[in-house]
Amino acid sequence: MEISNLNKQAIANLLKEDKRLDGRGRFDYRDLTIETNVSNNAEGSARVRLGKTEVIVGVKLGVQEPYPDHEDEGTMMTSMEFSPICGKRYESGPPRMNAIETARVIDRGIRESGFIDWKKLCIKEGEKVWSIAVDIYCINDDGNVLDAGAIASVVALKMAKFPVYDEEQGAVKYGEFTDTPLPLTENVPFTMTFHKIGDKVFIDPDRDEEDTSEARVTFAVSKPKKEKIINAMQKGKIDSVSADELIQMIEASEKLYDEMFPEIEKQIKGLIKA
Repeated sequence: MEISNLNKQAIANLLKEDKRLDGRGRFDYRDLTIETNVSNNAEGSARVRLGKTEVIVGVKLGVQEPYPDHEDEGTMMTSMEFSPICGKRYESGPPRMNAIETARVIDRGIRESGFIDWKKLCIKEGEKVWSIAVDIYCINDDGNVLDAGAIASVVALKMAKFPVYDEEQGAVKYGEFTDTPLPLTENVPFTMTFHKIGDKVFIDPDRDEEDTSEARVTFAVSKPKKEKIINAMQKGKIDSVSADELIQMIEASEKLYDEMFPEIEKQIKGLIKA
């Protein structure tokens, strides 16, 4: 169901005054809640709610031959599914372009940040490595599924434990878990997607705002040492983004990282201890 032109105009007019329909400021997130271990079968899992948007991520580990150009490194594949339960606009069937793009942007943020130590996923160079499957499922789409999915993917990876691997049989014993976590680094990516309506830039759109948005830019930011790094960036939608608008997004991303990332890490640490 598309948003009416009247609602689009109302959203645009409010943004001109740095206001939004739900009372937030341009750079305010909706309430964020995180749950873990929501799947009994996945090696790691998480549920993230961002406002009314809800996603579940499951991480599965397997063993395969390495790629010829990375014979001593593990692999990862990220998938995204929007099923009919997400909203009226979705239908059953193979992944459409929005699902493919969302998965690729999330995958790139994780991959380019160096969050996973790929070489430690090697079992026997040139023969066997661990493979990671990150499966993202949207339960309810009320806007900004991309950022919610990215947060849930990072949490699920943090919670993942290796299954038992029988070296003699060369087989994974699914359902039997070790206490060994994935080899992760401190380069934890935090994904932020900025949208633009007119000349106003804002963060974390709800469904109507995202439908009204004319351009978007996604940043995957980490802070491996003292300085923040943009590990990946993706431009979306048809309108252009000026240099000044891009600078505004980058500056806002630095502030939002300092505000949001500690809160997310606090939630994650509390869940891991529990």
